[in-house]
Amino acid sequence: MPPFAAPPATGRSRPPTGRARARGGAPGEPARMFAFAVPGLAGLLAGELEAIEGVRALETGFDGRSDVVTFTAGKGSVKYLSGLTLAEDIFVEAGRTLRSEGDRASWVAGRLLKPERTTRAFQVLGQIRYAVRARASYRVIVRVRHERSFLRTDLRRHLAATIARQQPRWHFDDPSDLELWAVEYQPGKIIAGYRASDGRMRGHDGRAEERSGALRPTIAAAMVSLAGKPADALLDPCCGSGTILSEAIDAGWNKVYGADIDPRAVEIAHRNARGVRYRVGDARNIDLDEESMDACVSNLPFGRQYDVQGDMDRWLRAVLGELARVTRSGGRDVLLAPAIERSLVPEQLRLTDRIPIRLLGTKTTIWAYSRS
Repeated sequence: MPPFAAPPATGRSRPPTGRARARGGAPGEPARMFAFAVPGLAGLLAGELEAIEGVRALETGFDGRSDVVTFTAGKGSVKYLSGLTLAEDIFVEAGRTLRSEGDRASWVAGRLLKPERTTRAFQVLGQIRYAVRARASYRVIVRVRHERSFLRTDLRRHLAATIARQQPRWHFDDPSDLELWAVEYQPGKIIAGYRASDGRMRGHDGRAEERSGALRPTIAAAMVSLAGKPADALLDPCCGSGTILSEAIDAGWNKVYGADIDPRAVEIAHRNARGVRYRVGDARNIDLDEESMDACVSNLPFGRQYDVQGDMDRWLRAVLGELARVTRSGGRDVLLAPAIERSLVPEQLRLTDRIPIRLLGTKTTIWAYSRS
């Protein structure tokens, strides 16, 4: 089998990340914000937020579709939020309320959109994206945990009416310049905010070429983060479209290796992730020396989008054995799979993290192992 090919030269620069340190922020009231994450990743996102000086994670919740993390950010820290790798979207808080203070749509809308809070939200939004125009288009999105007291559409209508009174020169449109989101992130707790991100945040600036079943970049980033501090060498033996490889490059891994049994997948990955050593190869027979990798990170095929050759358990046992062989002592192996039976895992791999997530309504799990 051919060895891993050396990567071509690449001019791709590493983008700012949420691990950057903000210095010397001006004193004053911190901005109140919240962020969405893939269900199951709220804890990791809270940790990424806390790694930015001047940012404090407050609460976590779930609005029925996304995990929600509320946080505050000092003035000097706001500019670093666009580099978050685990957030699907970020929002500048306009207001919050409790159902217990009045559970009618009109009352909730009035408490969520108080003029003084809205003015402050616009100031912060201008620091992150651009100044809010006097004539702007807007739309309203609402998620609630139940509709026993009022319908989601009723709250959306009252929020739109409140915006129309406060901003008479704005007009409703879809798509729009501004999006107001109101979500019930914990039972009885509703928060509203203007979206400060766009599709580039959750897509990490996109892929050059798509492939069916490609991993969400935020999940790939979470998996790479669980592999530990970037070191010398990382391998994805089932690289698919190269999302994990791209995140590893951006995170600062020195040498990144990608392999897949499908030659077409390797071609696509090569277009999506530059600076990687590629080969066509079987994850059950990795052409690398023993203990030559600091980490192995992979989204394993489990017969949903792509089949494996032969019996699934036999295939998985062989793959895990190879990962244990090529990972150095003290290294990490991080895998995405619905289930991994303990009987299939080599004794050299010790489970350190098990994070259930939900991806487009499907339950799966991130498994992180330490190599003894």
